[in-house]
Amino acid sequence: MRQITPTVKHLLIINILVFLGTYLLGNKDFFYGFLALFYPLSDYFMPWQVFTHMFMHGGFQHLLFNMLALWMFGTAVERVFGQRKFLIFYLSSGLGAVALTFLVYYVQVYPLLSNLEALGLSFDFIREASSLNIISDRMFQGEILASKLEPVMSSYGYSMNQLNGESFRMLFDLNVKSNGSMVGASGAIMGVLVAFGLLNPNAELMMLFLPIPIKAKYFIPGIIALDLFSAFTGVSIFSPNNTAYIAHIGGAVTGFLLMYFWKKNQFDKYRWN
Repeated sequence: MRQITPTVKHLLIINILVFLGTYLLGNKDFFYGFLALFYPLSDYFMPWQVFTHMFMHGGFQHLLFNMLALWMFGTAVERVFGQRKFLIFYLSSGLGAVALTFLVYYVQVYPLLSNLEALGLSFDFIREASSLNIISDRMFQGEILASKLEPVMSSYGYSMNQLNGESFRMLFDLNVKSNGSMVGASGAIMGVLVAFGLLNPNAELMMLFLPIPIKAKYFIPGIIALDLFSAFTGVSIFSPNNTAYIAHIGGAVTGFLLMYFWKKNQFDKYRWN
């Protein structure tokens, strides 16, 4: 069995302890509201979530696959990098995942905000409307938005008559885009996966459901390509529908950029222990 390196071991312990605490202390919703990553328009968004979400997971299977990947690939990468450099690389890849996720969110949300403000609706109203809980049976419901929107509009001096079908749809879409949350180490691990592939391009890897050995230099770009396909089409191939594909891509891109920079600057000062 491959010996676990120190930083990987500590990351495994932290992730497992956070998972157990979330499920065993009896207040799962509190932990998710406090530690999961919410989008900036959400009332639940807090700055520390850009770090804490990396140690939260949505279920045992989510935790299991991420921790297996961290052990398998992180151990090999940490042996090359050393402890501190690996930790910086891991956290930076996770933050890169957040950065791209927020960038895509901004690109999607900014036109909605601009169009709604052009109708004379204030930003404070739009933010409150986008924070309304309109979920029933795990689905966003337009009927719930309509019933909750009327008193909010009245409090701002607006009338429901100011909204037509298109503007109501924009408020609904904004609410849907703003009320999701993200948890998991996948973005950081995607960066580690890229580092492993660049360090060991000819290592042979296999998927559990496809027991055919594939070299890392083909396998890892293939995984990233599937994430890109799913991100743009909404079609999930091997992952659940709620997978944060943009975060995966952000972690992978950040990992590649860090590797490129460190490759160009291979001096002793870039190995820190």
